[in-house]
Amino acid sequence: MSGPAPGTARAAATTDVVCLGESMVTFLPSQPGRLADVPSFERGIGGAESNVACALAAAGHRAAWVGRVGADGFGDHLVETIAGYGVDTSAVRRDPGRPTGIYFRTAADRGAGAHEVAYYRAGSAASAMSPDNVPYDALFAGRVLHLSGITAALSADCLALLRDLTAPRAGRPLVSFDVNHRPRLWRNGGADASVLLDLARGADLVFVGEDEAEEAWGIAGAEAIRAALPEPSVVVVKRGSAGATVFSGPGPGPRSVGFGLDAVTVVPALRVDVVAAVGAGDAFAAGFLSATLRGLPVRDRVRHGHLMAAAVLTVPGDLTDPPSRAHADRLAALDASTWGRLRLGPGWTAADRAPEEVRTP
Repeated sequence: MSGPAPGTARAAATTDVVCLGESMVTFLPSQPGRLADVPSFERGIGGAESNVACALAAAGHRAAWVGRVGADGFGDHLVETIAGYGVDTSAVRRDPGRPTGIYFRTAADRGAGAHEVAYYRAGSAASAMSPDNVPYDALFAGRVLHLSGITAALSADCLALLRDLTAPRAGRPLVSFDVNHRPRLWRNGGADASVLLDLARGADLVFVGEDEAEEAWGIAGAEAIRAALPEPSVVVVKRGSAGATVFSGPGPGPRSVGFGLDAVTVVPALRVDVVAAVGAGDAFAAGFLSATLRGLPVRDRVRHGHLMAAAVLTVPGDLTDPPSRAHADRLAALDASTWGRLRLGPGWTAADRAPEEVRTP
């Protein structure tokens, strides 16, 4: 089931993956506790799509990020930092009339009751993205176009842009879509999240969490999710500690990511000593896309997703240097028993040790 890498008909593309979406300056707490009690914060960057672009660039791929930021210092910081990862930011637009979005968060995991996030992104430069002001030539310059449901929630114009990019179009690159359901971003408390199902059905490769599918669409179970998404060639259902299930089939048209027809592959997750869970989903998508671009078998594509996620889970922020390609390939090639015994903690990516030396319980 190795098959060809995506975009073989677009071999002349100068970029592997183009990622579109909002990136924000994020402020990470200096200590645990309520936002009201944290005395200071460390500046970083955050944004689902730019996270994917940075992780892919750090893994050796040609990645570009397309977005819109304010003509302000925070916008400067975002563009310079993302470019510092090796990402092409030449198509990023500056908006003199709208600010760059920022947000603050607590140290607690997103799923924890004590987790707080304070967004200051309403009316941001990114929320003004539309089919009329985004450079389509840059979006279609890669082998893969990666999108996220977060963008659709930012404004009516952003939703129109996502609808246009996921609509059938001759010669479009492979469209990757991470559902990324964020109820707090939707203007009516999340009821509009049903539009994410329509957007996902227009993509070629979909990433969706089992929990978010139930929350957004009332659909429970991996098989039911695939039944609700019959059009994409590949649907990756993330199941938390249970791992991931990949459904792959022909889809409605000639597009393919190289899997066999109607294949179902279940890959267990790794055991990880988690420092912070933010950014893990983006890292998983980057790892899966990286292995897909390399034409690796489906099991290894998922394992590379798990490994890239483990790299982020063991650091405080959204981004970190991934393991070397050789290191990740060695771990992804382990037999099922050894893979199941792995337990990764802080610092594991830098160790670059042989598989038998990686920490096990």
